[in-house]
Parts: sequence; C-alpha cells; structure tokens
Amino acid sequence: MTTIYFDSRVPDDLRRQRLYDGHIFTYSPCPSTVALCDHARTMIEAAFAGLDPLYAQYHMPVEEYVAIVAPLKPKFIHHPKTKQLIRNILIEFGCDLDKTYLDVPRLRMVTSDGYLTSGVGYAHHPHRDTWFSAPMCQINWWLPIYDFESESALAFHPAYWNRPIRNGSREFSYYEWNTFGRKNAAQHIRADTRKQPHAEEPIDLEPELRVVCETGGAILFSPAHLHSTVPNTSGRTRYSIDFRTVHWSEVATQSGAPNADSNPRDTALRDFLRASDLAPFPAEIVALYEKEPPARADLNLVFRPTEIALESALKIKSKK
Repeated sequence: MTTIYFDSRVPDDLRRQRLYDGHIFTYSPCPSTVALCDHARTMIEAAFAGLDPLYAQYHMPVEEYVAIVAPLKPKFIHHPKTKQLIRNILIEFGCDLDKTYLDVPRLRMVTSDGYLTSGVGYAHHPHRDTWFSAPMCQINWWLPIYDFESESALAFHPAYWNRPIRNGSREFSYYEWNTFGRKNAAQHIRADTRKQPHAEEPIDLEPELRVVCETGGAILFSPAHLHSTVPNTSGRTRYSIDFRTVHWSEVATQSGAPNADSNPRDTALRDFLRASDLAPFPAEIVALYEKEPPARADLNLVFRPTEIALESALKIKSKK
C-alpha cells in the first residue's frame, strides 16, 4: 500500500527508505522551495514578454510557443542561481551535501487541451523512470511553479509498484537518447516519434493517485513508481520543476527501491554531481551500472542541454 506523508520531518535516511518502499512525501511551501519557484516564474514571465504564461497558448500558434520555451529550458538550467537554490532546498530538507548528488534540473510545461503534447511539451505516457536508466536509489523531486488542479497533475499507478510490466527498457540507451533523442525535442510538435521505452502489454491505470500541492510545495517519489502525465483539461498550462538526487551510500551498494522490470543498457548516473562541490561519480562507480562500455565514441554520455537547445533553435529558425 502506498502511503502519502504530509509535511513529515523524519530524517533524510528514513525518508529515503520509505520512498524506496513505495511511499510518497508531499510538503507545503517553505522558504527554499518558494525561492526556486519564484526564480523560475520570473524567467518564464520574462520569456513571454507581457503574456500570461498560463494562457499564452491561446494567443499564438504552437510553433511560436515552442520557439519561446525551447531556449527557456536551458536558460533556467544554467542560470547561476538555479543550482544554488536547489542546494538550499537540500539543506532545508536535511540532506548531507557531501553525500547527496543531484542531476540537471528540468523546467517543464504541460499545455491544456492537446495544444502541445510532444517534444518540449511532452505529455509522459505511463512509465517508470527506471526504464529510462534511472538508478533504483534515485529520489524524484517535483515542484509546481503555479497553482494547478488535479486535471493537470501527475498520476501515480500504485497497483504496479511491485508488479512487472513487459516494457522496452532493454532496448533503451540513455547515451543514445542524449545524443539523438533530446536534441530533436523542439522538432516534435504535432507528434513525438522519438524512441522511448513504453509498456508492451495492456495496463490498467486504475486505481490512480493524483497528488496536488500548493505553488512552491514539493512532491517526492521513487523512480520505480509507474506514473504518467494527466491529460491537461484545466484550461491552463502547467509549469513545474523537477530534479533528482541520489545518496552515495545507496549508489555504491546498488540498493534502493525493488526492481520489478527495468533492464536498461546504461545509466543516467553520469549526470549527477555532488551537491557540495559538483564533483561527478568516479568511473568505477558508474561502471557498476553499465552492462558494457559505451558502444560509440561520439555518444553524449552526459546530458548537455545548452548544446541541444542551440541546435534545436537553429533548426527552428531555418524553418521560418
């Protein structure tokens, strides 16, 4: 049974263990999470230059919307304040910065009523993040930048916590996704044909669990949870931030949540940097999570959003 903990102040070690057991933690807004969301909201509103971002989709063709949000994502990632604000969240939530590693934060938007459901506005199908090469000891942090409704929430499907699903993770390479899949995101406007792991058998999405929190709140969950993006029917675009953390002790021992069905070829661990000094994991630790060394020398082993955004922007410009 999945339990939702509200504003629990248990120590980080115990919180991580409960997350690995399939429970979900949600928190009210606190100074550090509000600061990060305020920072993101300032950048979003500047990018839309006077239009309300929640309703901008009703005032422009979808191609113009994509041209605004595609470069906005890496700008948020690489802004000097972003990583420091996330460090402040980890401190306020009791994480040890010398043992906690964090990956690249994502800025996401889910538009309403099918306006944009692919590419940079991808509406995620039911999946586990572990199908996409996430380690079993990963913790997902999700924060809404504006108030949202259940009609635009994340949906969890807890009946599948320990229930295997036949899926395409065995054919998924995170390094190939970095090299070929991500850079084409802005080109996928009407449909998304990028190769991603999906369920390969019928699944029953009921019972469905939707968690709603205030602007600047936070939802923490395991990447082993089957979850999806609710088709947004709220009439407003949903904007959110997510980032992921891992703890040195669980990475080194290859522990974490139970693995029901994930079998990716490589790992997202190279994206994670130590929160205290941004040092990466040693190569020998990463090697524990790779079935074999990278097959090609030209693969991007680390997610590089600036390079991807630049190439996408040039392609968008060339089409105008």
